[in-house]
Amino acid sequence: MNATDTRNRILMTAMELFWEKGYGSTSIADILSRSQIHSGSLYHFFPGKQDVLVGVLEMYRDGIEEMLFAPNWQGVDDPIDRIFALLAGYRTHLIVTDCTYGCPIGSLALEIHEPDPVVRELMAANFTNWSAAIAGCFDAAGDRLPRETDRAALGEFVLTVMEGAVMQARTYRDIGYFDRNIAVLQDYITALLVSAKRDSFA
Repeated sequence: MNATDTRNRILMTAMELFWEKGYGSTSIADILSRSQIHSGSLYHFFPGKQDVLVGVLEMYRDGIEEMLFAPNWQGVDDPIDRIFALLAGYRTHLIVTDCTYGCPIGSLALEIHEPDPVVRELMAANFTNWSAAIAGCFDAAGDRLPRETDRAALGEFVLTVMEGAVMQARTYRDIGYFDRNIAVLQDYITALLVSAKRDSFA
């Protein structure tokens, strides 16, 4: 195993453990045990656990297209449909995990109340990339939305709905909380589409 493979194995293992147990409950020993990597190799790349966290957040940031958007958007061309295809991907993760799955970045943001500035900036970058991609879908919808629509703010709103819907579904262990939130979001976006269409005929 070369150095790049070793580093990636550590990060992928940490990513899994942070999701399963949380950052605070995951120890370096846990990462070493599951990854089957010697401590010297881990400390060569990451002097401490927070350095591992930074690496994980960088991996999420740099891999968002490959890990998140591309799989959910495969074969989905309509930009509005893409938004709900992405949300459906979160729903699938909730279903297959009996509503224990959480957005990894959202979970970390809730757990780490006073993050180091570098950690906070990386979490913010991940949120920005997510909401910007959704805003891009709204941009691609063009005049199907009312002209005055703030597409960047709407992208942030979709992120807020997703995070809240996931959090409630996990708390109640009930997918209904996710579904109801997404249904309200869908009704709102449909109302915007209908309003723009009506205005185009006015």
